Amino acid sequence: MAQVNLLGERRTTVDDIFDFLHQEIRTLNLRPGDKISEADIAARFGVSRQPVRDAFSRLANLDLLVIRPKRATEVRRFSMREIVKSRFVRLSVETEVLRRAAEQCDPVGAARLEMALASQDKAILDGDVDRFGILDYEFHRVLCEIAKADFAFDVIMTEKAKVDRLCMLGLSKEDRMPELVADHRAIAGAVRGHDPDAASAAGKLHLSRLDETIRGITGSNADYFEDIGT
Repeated sequence: MAQVNLLGERRTTVDDIFDFLHQEIRTLNLRPGDKISEADIAARFGVSRQPVRDAFSRLANLDLLVIRPKRATEVRRFSMREIVKSRFVRLSVETEVLRRAAEQCDPVGAARLEMALASQDKAILDGDVDRFGILDYEFHRVLCEIAKADFAFDVIMTEKAKVDRLCMLGLSKEDRMPELVADHRAIAGAVRGHDPDAASAAGKLHLSRLDETIRGITGSNADYFEDIGT
């Protein structure tokens, strides 16, 4: 029987397999270039191969898997071109979101930002990288809602997901969560202070934090990228 979540939506076996594999890929338990087998996943879940194929297809649509006929399915490697494209889109959208948020932030919005930052501080104290990743998304959602541009979060979420694995490498290897929270505090402070220029500048600096991670990973794990020679 299909499960029903708190929103009343029916879950399927495909959903369960998708969520499991998505988490494995996002948290780098499955690394770029790793091969995965339909048969192995089907056996793990005690199902036929069809729901596994459907889950694989959904992951491929998110550019997380490479499916080749009669060859092993692989976790997609990073693409520098896609990273550049994703960050271009995010910067364009988030700059406008932050400017609008700074212009429209009210006491309720300011309180929501402070609560979000307190939750991130707690995640750092607990050393909970996975939780911090979830709270990072929530912080950006709150900013979009303050800006009265909740639709923009769909774009941000899609583009952010494309580099999440890189962010996880940066967080797990360099313990940069405190730096990212400091960025969030600067953004929140500018938004609460109704300073659009400072908010957009803080957002731009925040997005640039990935540069150091990329440089480190391309030097130590060039095989994680599909368009960098080893």
